[in-house]
Amino acid sequence: MSDKNFETKAIRTQIERSQFQEHSTPLYLTSSFVFEDAEDMRASFSEEKERNIYSRFSNPNTSEFVEKVVKMEGAEEGYAFATGMAAIFSTFAALLNSGDHIVSVRAVFGSTHTLFTKYFPKWNIETSYFDINNPSEIEALIKPSTKILYAESPTNPGVDIIDLELLGEIAKKHHLLLVIDNCFATPYIQQPISYGADLVIHSATKLMDGQGRVLGGVVVGKADLIREIYLFSRNTGPALSPFNAWVLSKSLETLAVRVDRHCENALKLAEFLENHKQVSTIKYPFLPSHPQYKIAKKQMKLGGNIIAIEVKGALEAGKKFLNAIKMCSLSANLGDTRTIVTHPASTTHSKLTTDEQLAAGITPGLVRISVGLENVNDVINDINQALNS
Repeated sequence: MSDKNFETKAIRTQIERSQFQEHSTPLYLTSSFVFEDAEDMRASFSEEKERNIYSRFSNPNTSEFVEKVVKMEGAEEGYAFATGMAAIFSTFAALLNSGDHIVSVRAVFGSTHTLFTKYFPKWNIETSYFDINNPSEIEALIKPSTKILYAESPTNPGVDIIDLELLGEIAKKHHLLLVIDNCFATPYIQQPISYGADLVIHSATKLMDGQGRVLGGVVVGKADLIREIYLFSRNTGPALSPFNAWVLSKSLETLAVRVDRHCENALKLAEFLENHKQVSTIKYPFLPSHPQYKIAKKQMKLGGNIIAIEVKGALEAGKKFLNAIKMCSLSANLGDTRTIVTHPASTTHSKLTTDEQLAAGITPGLVRISVGLENVNDVINDINQALNS
């Protein structure tokens, strides 16, 4: 299957059919699996045999979903989680020890920031942030105790872009693990492993599902690292449910065609908003005005479905804009078939202090738009009337 194209891997990667020879993979809604005899059970638990034992460890539906993402990202192995944040927490918790240090881009998802600043310090794990607009800061932050270099690209919510090739070079030079959150791009748009990433994390809740139905997360990468993450997760229990895995595996079969339309719609909306009198700034990776446009074009196939705008009039104007939305949804999710409008400062990143928000590029008037699959003219009309209100 390695010689097949992206879309074919997503559709034709399937677990072994049952005796019923079904065309579409069935659901395996079972908590456990049975054994032929005492020796089969012993050999399975000692991992002399590779087989399903308990759905907290593995399940045919989960295995199929993971295998698809592994092939899409060009990884060796992977493990699936109940949520994207479970994937992020478990990855760090499995690989870090007390006294270790993380170097991370400052612009990260709000819950990730909370892990770094509130919970990891309890276990004597420190984090130093670098400005995405000044990656030259990275090497100065690296200590003897630094173990992981971490970044999102594009970032949440400001859709800034960081040069993955540069991060790969720095990580290799200093013998660090490079971990990339690829949620906004999906493996269809970029594959961080090809730039030197050791691990790639996704909130599968977003574009991978694409229809706002289920929660899920996944991490893929080098086999030895995934082994440590698997052992940690096997004992701590953040596993993805078989049903959600089944839904997500089906969703991946349409990922490419959906993301194509998401990106087409997003670019049209971004081009419309770029000259709107009520928009003071706009960021979309494939607009030439984006500060990291050249980097985005180098490492991304398309620009993604997320647009960040600053509404003139700051916080009050932003509230009026959201209240005037008629068709689009006000929600904290993204990557849905439905266009979603979010005010990060008061929702997804509200736990950050004002100074922390500003340092991460989150201003009071910043609005994140996750462009959906509706007719783009209807999206433009709704956003336009809300801005003009």
